[in-house]
Amino acid sequence: MGNRSVEENGQTQASWRDTASDTVPLIQLRDVVKTYCTPAGDARALMGINADFHRGEFVGIFGRSGAGKSTLVNMITGVDRLTSGQVRIGDTIVNELSENQMAQWRGRNLGIVYQTFELMPTLSLLDNVILPMDMCGVYRPRASARRAMALLEQVELEEHAHKRPSQISGGQQQRVAIARALANDPEIIVADEPTGSLDSVTAGMILDIFESLVRQGKTIVMVTHDESLRQLVSHVLRIADGEIVEDDHPPHRNEPTQGRPGVHLEVPK
Repeated sequence: MGNRSVEENGQTQASWRDTASDTVPLIQLRDVVKTYCTPAGDARALMGINADFHRGEFVGIFGRSGAGKSTLVNMITGVDRLTSGQVRIGDTIVNELSENQMAQWRGRNLGIVYQTFELMPTLSLLDNVILPMDMCGVYRPRASARRAMALLEQVELEEHAHKRPSQISGGQQQRVAIARALANDPEIIVADEPTGSLDSVTAGMILDIFESLVRQGKTIVMVTHDESLRQLVSHVLRIADGEIVEDDHPPHRNEPTQGRPGVHLEVPK
C-alpha cells in the first residue's frame, strides 16, 4: 500500500497512513464479479458490486445467508480471487497481487476476525498473537512479545496468556482473535460474523471493542445477519442475491453497546 520504513522501536509502519487524504475512499470496489464453476453450471455469487468505504467508518455488510456477504469480504481480503472487476485498498489493487505478495500485504495491512476464531490450538494465547508479527517481520522478536502481551492486557486476558485456546471460553477466544488481528497495527479490521456464535452479553463486549477501535480511527468492515446492529454501524451495505440493495449511512449512536459500560481499547504502539 505504499513505501514502508522501520522505526527505532522495531515497528515497520506504512507511510501512506500519514499522507493519504480522508476524501479518497480507503476501499474501492469497482464492478466486482465472482462466479463459481459448479457441476450444474456457473453460479454468480457477486453481480458487479460497486461501493466505497472511507477511513474511520464502521461498515456493516448485511444480508441473508447465501446473499454474498462473505464472498464480498473474501474479495476485499484477497482470500479468494474475483472473476472480474477491481478491489483497490489505499494505493494497492488487491486483485493484481501474486499469492506471495497477497500474503505479505494482507498480514501487514488487514486484521481479520473470524466467527470460528481460527486460533492455533497448539500455541499459547500469547504465541497466537505473536505469530502474525513474526510472520510479517513487522516487529523485532522482543518487541513482538511485549506488544502481544500489551494487546492481551487490552482485551483483559493477560492472566491467561500462557494457556491454550481450548482452556478458555468462546468469548475469550474471540477477544484473543481481536488481539491477534491488531498485532501488526492494521488500519482495517475485517470481521466475518464475529458475534454469531456468542451469547448476547459476550457479543456486546466484542462490539464495545469494535466501537472503541473506530473511535481511534480504525476502519471496520463487519459481516453480520443481525439487523439489531444497524444503528451501531456508520455505513450499511445490504446485499441480496449478489447485488447491493442498500448503501446507506444511518444515524450512528455513540453510546456503548450492551455488555461492559464504556469499554475503551487503546491499541499499544
